[in-house]
Amino acid sequence: MAGKQNTRTSTTNRRRNGRDATSSSPKKREQEIIDAAAEIFHRQGYSDTSVQNVADAVGILKGSLYYYIDSKDDLLYRVLLEVHDAAHTIIEEVTAMNDLTPLERLDAYVRRHVEYNIRNLTKVAVYYHDYKLLAPERRAEIRRQRRMYEDFVEGLIGEAQDRGEVAADLDRHVLANCLFGAVNSIYTWYRPGGKVSPSQLADTLARFMLAGVHAD
Repeated sequence: MAGKQNTRTSTTNRRRNGRDATSSSPKKREQEIIDAAAEIFHRQGYSDTSVQNVADAVGILKGSLYYYIDSKDDLLYRVLLEVHDAAHTIIEEVTAMNDLTPLERLDAYVRRHVEYNIRNLTKVAVYYHDYKLLAPERRAEIRRQRRMYEDFVEGLIGEAQDRGEVAADLDRHVLANCLFGAVNSIYTWYRPGGKVSPSQLADTLARFMLAGVHAD
């Protein structure tokens, strides 16, 4: 995680130097900015969004916005980091479930991942649509983060194969990609308030995925 920490440094220093003087609740204001940026990026596209658009949405001057960010690229990166941090938390939670089998941990991971994606459809959509528009260094960092998720899922599948719970002739990399393809595309079709609740969809996808990999 060192790359992420280094990338955050300039923005963090600026927030320390300026934001407390302009807001009685800097953390709340910071979250409002990230949320507003995600909504606008999603609605009109990152390329067609200006820093002024975001400042107007949260009701502050453009100059004041720079207490929280260094650039529009920095703002996009902050939105994507929030998604990454949540995904990393899910991995930590599932890793700690030492009393479960690999397939049971995979089941827990899929359920948590699905429910997070449903609760954060806008930010997840921005994550997958706009990450390629980041500056090269930050784009590379996002790709490294994605690889971490893939390695985690492939590791669980590999452990299950070693236990005979998943067919040994199935390619774990292909299986992981199939899983992520289903889970990460939810934002393209799921509509909140429909007949399928978040928990029902999480259950459906988890059962579907595990049935597909389980050894006969």
